[in-house]
Formats: sequence, C-alpha cells, structure tokens
Amino acid sequence: MTAAAVSTSSCSPNSVCKFAGPINDSSNRTLRRSIMSFGLGQFCQQMVARNAPLKLAADAPLIGRFYPQHCFQQVLDNGDLWVHLDGIGYAFINPARKVGFFSAATVQYNEDFKCADDNSIYAYFDTRTITQSAFDLRSIEQPVASLVQGWVKPFADSFGQQMVSGKIAQGFTVIQGDDGSVDFDLGHLALGTRPIHPMQMHGSNRQLWESQRTQVHTGERDYVGPIVIADSGRAIYLSMQLDGPATVSVQLVTKIDGDASLDGYVRGAPNTVLSNAPRFSDVLGYAAPYQRAIPVSSGMYYLVIDNSTPPSVPMSALPAQLGLIDAAVVVSYAIEIGDAP
Repeated sequence: MTAAAVSTSSCSPNSVCKFAGPINDSSNRTLRRSIMSFGLGQFCQQMVARNAPLKLAADAPLIGRFYPQHCFQQVLDNGDLWVHLDGIGYAFINPARKVGFFSAATVQYNEDFKCADDNSIYAYFDTRTITQSAFDLRSIEQPVASLVQGWVKPFADSFGQQMVSGKIAQGFTVIQGDDGSVDFDLGHLALGTRPIHPMQMHGSNRQLWESQRTQVHTGERDYVGPIVIADSGRAIYLSMQLDGPATVSVQLVTKIDGDASLDGYVRGAPNTVLSNAPRFSDVLGYAAPYQRAIPVSSGMYYLVIDNSTPPSVPMSALPAQLGLIDAAVVVSYAIEIGDAP
C-alpha cells in the first residue's frame, strides 16, 4: 500500500499537507478518510507486490518471510478497510529448522493519515480486528525427524501461527516524502520518525525499495522481493555486506522463475537449479562492502541469497549439508531502483 491512497487529483499527493494544521486536526478524521478512499483501490495490488519480513525482535535479523498471493478488499459502512489475504512463507526455527507454511487471514484496518512538518504523509493502517482462518504447515526440515516428529510439528505449528498473526496484528505505516520517496514499517510510527534500516542511503535520487538484515542458514535461501520495475532504462542497485564464516551466492531472477523456485522451497523440495539462467549472479564475500548496478527491463524480480551450496563449502562436506554444522550468515542489504548507468 503506498501513500498514493491520499491522492485526490493530478497534483502531488503531498499538496494536501500544505494545510497540515486543519488536516491533522482530530475533528477532520472524516475528511482524511474521504481523501484516502480515492487511493484504496491500490491496496491489494500493493499487498501482493511486497513480502512481510518475519523476525523475533525489532532489532533482530529476519528469520523468514510471508508472501501474500491473493488479496480481496472492501470498505465497510464505518469507513474501515476490510481485507482478506492469503499466501505462503517460510521461517527458520529450532529444532525444526526451516518450516514452510500457507496462511490466510481477514483483517479490519482502522486507516488514517497525518502530515509531518516536512510535508511527508504518514498513512496508518492500524489493525482493529484479525481472524486467522488458516495456517497449514507445508514442510518441516528437521534433520533428526525420526526422533522428534511427535513434538516438533505442534511446536512449529504454534510458533508459526503466532509469528504470522502477530506481524499482521501490528498493522503498518507507509510514509511518502514530499520528494516522492516511499518508506514502510510495521506498527504505528510516531509522526516525524523514520524506519531504521541497516544500510541508510543518503544523497541519492534512487528509490529505496527494501533494506533489511537477514539470517541465512546452511542449506537455506532467502527470496527478497518481488522487486517491481515499472519502466525501461532502469537499474537495480545493490549494497550488501556479509557477516559470517562463509560466502553466499547472490542471484537476480525473474518473478516467474522465482515463484516456481519459492513454491518448491516452501514445500520442502530440494534446492534445485532455476529453470532459466539468472539475470545476474555473483558471490558475496565476508565483510567486504559490496555494491553492484544491474540494468533491468520493466518487470518483477527476486533477489535470491543462497547459502545452500556456497563456494566455500564443497558439495562433499556432507555434515554441513545435513545440518549438523550450521554456517549461518547474516546479510545486510539495501535495494534501490534508479536510472541505468
């Protein structure tokens, strides 16, 4: 969901903030909702174009992601936004290791927006009610399944339900700057504050798409995306840094190839070679800052961070491949979109 939800005309959406005093007044809640209603038709479109990061604490690296695949919406009589969504995801938890899941939920959002002193629009989607209608485990990757099958599944199922529903229950805030930049974070951000990113980008005319810290365990992957490129003549700019004992591979793939690979990953299929060659492939080494510009055509992409067969771990190293040795790494990254060099 972008801050385009508050656009009322062909002029800049942030023009409404020129009247921030009366707009922000509590007596004008009905007016703000009326303004937001012009852009709420884009809500579901934006929901399925993003992933929801899963982490155990605000300052912890990601342990997985939830990918909305279907979204249905309507505005209720009281002005709230009603949304039903479902999708797939994965998370890494001990002792189950990676678990893949399907989840569906119905959420009622108490939406509103406010204008900051710098004319940035803060669009708030606070969760009023949430009903989790489904949570199904698709795979459990514990390496000693025969010993713990009886209690790992209930543990993983309970943990997964709480993790996904807990993140949805936080609601989210979308910030559109007066320069057109868009930022996003879970929860209700105080007016004037900004999300904390592991790699802060300054002085650039590029759009920051996503910036996170993710933990990728031995034998695992992380699918960052989808990344939406709306125009031709653009490039994806990567800034990355690896903290861990190994190297990992980095690949940029189309959404079609990424979706097929992601579906198999969630279902517990072995990590396999993509059906088509990636648009970009490289190796990320330990500690050294990494920056690349990847020219791309319009479309949707995934950035795949792969620690399943890194160059520093030979395929003959069976203990690591079986999960008995876990060379987990943490990757900090920022993905920006800008004009191709």
